Amino acid sequence: MNDTPSRLPLNRTTILLLVLALAVIWFVPLGWRHLLPSDEGRYAEMAREMFVTGDWITPRYNGYKYFEKPPLQTWANALTFAWFGIGEWQARLYTALTGFAGVLLIGFTGARVFNAATGVFAAIVLACSPYWNLMGHFNTLDMGLSFWMALTLCALMLAQRPNLPSSWVRGWMWVCWASMALAVLSKGLVGVILPGAVLVLYTLIARDWALWKRLHVIGGLIVFFVIVTPWFVLVQQRNPEFLNFFFIVQQFKRYLTPEQNRPGAFYYFVPVLLVGFLPWLSVTLQSVRHAWRTPRQPNGFAPVTLMLVWIAFIFLFFSASHSKLLSYTLPIAPPIALLIGMYLPLVTRDQWRRHLAGYALFLVVAAFAALFMTRLGSARNPAELYAEYRGWVLGALGVAFALTLGALWLNRRSRAGSLGAIACFGAAWLLLGTIAGTGHDVFGRLSSGAPLAPAIKAQLAKLPADTPFYSVGVLDHTLPFYIDHTMIMVEHPDELAFGVSVEPQKWVPSIDAWIERWKAERYALALIPPPTYERLVKEGLPMQVIARDSRRVVVMKPLAAADAPAAVEKPQQ
Repeated sequence: MNDTPSRLPLNRTTILLLVLALAVIWFVPLGWRHLLPSDEGRYAEMAREMFVTGDWITPRYNGYKYFEKPPLQTWANALTFAWFGIGEWQARLYTALTGFAGVLLIGFTGARVFNAATGVFAAIVLACSPYWNLMGHFNTLDMGLSFWMALTLCALMLAQRPNLPSSWVRGWMWVCWASMALAVLSKGLVGVILPGAVLVLYTLIARDWALWKRLHVIGGLIVFFVIVTPWFVLVQQRNPEFLNFFFIVQQFKRYLTPEQNRPGAFYYFVPVLLVGFLPWLSVTLQSVRHAWRTPRQPNGFAPVTLMLVWIAFIFLFFSASHSKLLSYTLPIAPPIALLIGMYLPLVTRDQWRRHLAGYALFLVVAAFAALFMTRLGSARNPAELYAEYRGWVLGALGVAFALTLGALWLNRRSRAGSLGAIACFGAAWLLLGTIAGTGHDVFGRLSSGAPLAPAIKAQLAKLPADTPFYSVGVLDHTLPFYIDHTMIMVEHPDELAFGVSVEPQKWVPSIDAWIERWKAERYALALIPPPTYERLVKEGLPMQVIARDSRRVVVMKPLAAADAPAAVEKPQQ
């Protein structure tokens, strides 16, 4: 297929050891950090509510209907909670599994479509790139979407290999259609619109009209709609307001208008990709140039052209959007890794020496810069937290530097395209991201609110099960998960505005209205931002603090003398 050499010790034992080492580094740290707002707390809480309520059709967040995204990841997380219990690593398991599976998928596809060396190197590139590694350990929807979209792309390329039996072509194309359906159930119409647009553009650019005869469109559409349709039908039957909000508001207005308040310049994703593929920047342009010269397959299919169109179109699609987040371009990471993997075995020993020496110097400069991290301190994140995190960063950079020196040593003792040197260098960046990411819990403990949970849960256990818990003027994305309890929104609906609009009886529209309720309640709890709490104290509102930190104050309605003994004596539930 191409001129990439495959002169590596690619025996099964070597590959198995690499996979096992990656699995250990990938999965062991999942529970070492608290959940971060907003995505991690939101999707963990949605899954917790689905699990405890048993309602697998209507997604809810903090007790309110939440139709911003389809339910595939919520289903997966709820099943994880059912099998392994409710916790932090369980909340991240689906994301980690899809990220890990994406690495194996790219390795398999590279080996089958190109050659074994391309597959191994592409897998190393993807696993050790900060973009894929970090997003694979963060409970958000984009990793799951990116895996299913990568499977769509890879299954298409695997189906178009020359001289493949017709039954294999049909099977891989059915996998392609099924993965598009699962991408739609992950995040909506982008799961089918983006691959569809890429396919049309590819056939126009490559003039590969014969491809359409091998797509198995009729059977594929049947597979697609069998997977996609049931949930959409059931959720619409139970919630007549669903279709308009999901498709018009969330799918089209989100892209075409700045309503989501996530602006960004057209070049927003350029630095994202530069940092995301930082370990491989020195060979990226050469990789694209080498890939561009790769000839078509004998049947006229051009997998490299398809990957380049995939990368360019999806990048431009999200660059033009009015709503931008760092993770939106993650679906282009797998084909980028494949293009780099095609070229890495061609890099000479001298080229690798310069590459590794440059990155060793970069790590030293980064360590020097890390010494000044405390200057980033603010009222929200004090300098003391940065001082604590600095130790983690310096440790991560030290490990990466040592492994980079190890890669230099291995490079001196081996030929061009050394698997040992490349794997050692990749491990440097994989561990750099893992150690620095784990250390970020210095900030995560505070932002999660988890340290407050024991005191809150202890108090809830003493009160009646129907005791209202108000969230006054703020939506806390993580605390409901840690205390196993939803909250009643007051005054500020935040992203729950739709749920509030269809179930207005579940919220309190103003703080004044909440104060009246608070005074009338026999038992009640509330989460209040510190400035609001201080104002209410000055106004004389009766409150008893049961837990607080610099970002939130949790209070309860002081118990009447007659209620106090009963509340204290009530057994925990």
